[in-house]
Amino acid sequence: MNEDKATRYHRLRRRADLLGTAAAGVVLLGLLVLGGAHKLRELAAAIAQWAPGGLEESVTVVLFTVMLMVILQIIEFPFAFYQGHLLEHRYGLSTQTTAHWLADQAKGIALGVVLAVAGTSVIYLALRESPGSWWFISAATFALATIGLARIAPVLLLPIFYKFKPLDRPALVDRLMALATRARTDVVGVFEWVLSGHTRKANAALAGMGRTRRILLSDTLLADYSEDEIEVILAHELAHHVHRDLWRGIAVQSVILLGGFFVADLVLRALAGPLELRGVPDPAGLPLLLLCGGVWSFLALPLANAMSRAQERAADRYALTTTRNVDAFVTAMKRLSQQNLAEEYPSPIVRWLFYSHPPIRERIDAARAFAREGSHAA
Repeated sequence: MNEDKATRYHRLRRRADLLGTAAAGVVLLGLLVLGGAHKLRELAAAIAQWAPGGLEESVTVVLFTVMLMVILQIIEFPFAFYQGHLLEHRYGLSTQTTAHWLADQAKGIALGVVLAVAGTSVIYLALRESPGSWWFISAATFALATIGLARIAPVLLLPIFYKFKPLDRPALVDRLMALATRARTDVVGVFEWVLSGHTRKANAALAGMGRTRRILLSDTLLADYSEDEIEVILAHELAHHVHRDLWRGIAVQSVILLGGFFVADLVLRALAGPLELRGVPDPAGLPLLLLCGGVWSFLALPLANAMSRAQERAADRYALTTTRNVDAFVTAMKRLSQQNLAEEYPSPIVRWLFYSHPPIRERIDAARAFAREGSHAA
């Protein structure tokens, strides 16, 4: 029963996500071929005339980006509302009121616009100043920005949406800090992540880098899971640090970015004439860059997910080896499966395209195989 419900839930989520992405793609394509991008550029340029001398081009890019982002958010909003609010309530997962969800969306959109403006400003500055190597400069800058965002996420970004407070369970804090010490991982502390105001799902994370790295445990996890289960879940998260998965992920993402920007450069140069752009630095070409980025990301997704699933399997094995607590791992996975409405048996194509983690059933089976290995060795 739970599996059928979970399968329907995830199918509907994926459908809404794909439809929203497709709708955004159609709008971007329409802006390019029907001249809408040129009109937006002219509007942005007309407003930018009021900018101080020498900044007109940069202000035009900023205004064009903001207008384009607003259009895309309007197009995607119905799909986001269905997927992130209506569907979550239908399946008993969300605890948010509509007003609270809308407030979170507004904050997310505002943050997204700020990041988009920063990103496009870098891209078009590079296009103007170094048209032959803009794609390399942009990819390198985005890779560095990824590292910076990972560092500031738990102290500046996540608190925009969630509340955090030091965990007031001294015995559990000591146990988890000792686990981090054994993993040779420095953390600034253990924090309770107040997730219950948003969802009934449970989560845990090792967030941040260097002096911002901290252990985050959702209140929904702390309420229902034993300390043994929480320890084995955190051991999994610590494994990603021990295995340097964050840096591997950034390296792979950087390679994907580099390839994506290179392909975008080829496409932009090939279509600048047919699309009547004023050269490659024309902001009216931004919808084309976004389309190239979206297609490239989708094509790279199976590779990125395959690498992620391998890392997750290795992290599970580390957690089992470190804690030697197979029972706690299995019960934690079962609890998470039920609480988060995880899909136990996704189809191979769904897993290949969309799953960054192995399915819960596969993880439980691997843990039991690990236990059998230990019993044979004994």
